[in-house]
Amino acid sequence: MTATGTPARRPAKSEHLRRHLLGLLSAQLSPHDRLPTERSLAEEFSLSRLTVRRVLDQLEQEGHVYRVQGSGTFVSEPRIAKSMELTSFSEDMRSRGRRPGSLHVTSERVPAGAEIGYALRISPSAEVLHVRRVRTADDEPMCLENSYFPSELIPGDLVLTLHGSLYAELATRGITLHRAEQTIRATVLDPADAEALQAPPFSPAFLVQRTAYDARGRAIERGESLYRGDRYFYQLTIYRDSPAATS
Repeated sequence: MTATGTPARRPAKSEHLRRHLLGLLSAQLSPHDRLPTERSLAEEFSLSRLTVRRVLDQLEQEGHVYRVQGSGTFVSEPRIAKSMELTSFSEDMRSRGRRPGSLHVTSERVPAGAEIGYALRISPSAEVLHVRRVRTADDEPMCLENSYFPSELIPGDLVLTLHGSLYAELATRGITLHRAEQTIRATVLDPADAEALQAPPFSPAFLVQRTAYDARGRAIERGESLYRGDRYFYQLTIYRDSPAATS
């Protein structure tokens, strides 16, 4: 009975199944383990196959599980939350207890071109330092990162120091980022990028484009990063400046 004397509502059978599966995911199963079949779950919980499928659909949408056609439903790798703070990939991973790293690190000096030049407020013919890295968390590929810097700001070679935080390396050279303008959009991985990230071709991804500035308002970095959609998500905290209008 509730405090008002009315009978307490029992959770629906579908909710009972959902709680059961979440318990399996958190306590008994490991990433890529297979869940019980829809048929066995339907029989165990006295539910229709359609109801079981809807519960699994919800878990898939929330990123808890993934499906392989003809093979079943499997436990997803845990996703890593990304906040909206101006931090480096290395800082993000360390704050979440992960070990950051890099694969296939390259750097070269190339003409900026129209798009990068516009973002960095320099001539398209001006030289930029292009750094390309596959970023890893606990040795798992997570992000394909391309960063462009006005060449005159960074003399010398960065390759030997790129396995740590790039922003920390910039700070040692007197370059500190103050703010950034960033856009995020959904996309899919083309075959070459998918291979670099060890993900299926045309699987979901986030394309993050960012222009970062120092305290003087100089454009310091143009970054374009591809994050695996099955391993990453963005977390926002949103505030209201004033109470909601009453009309």
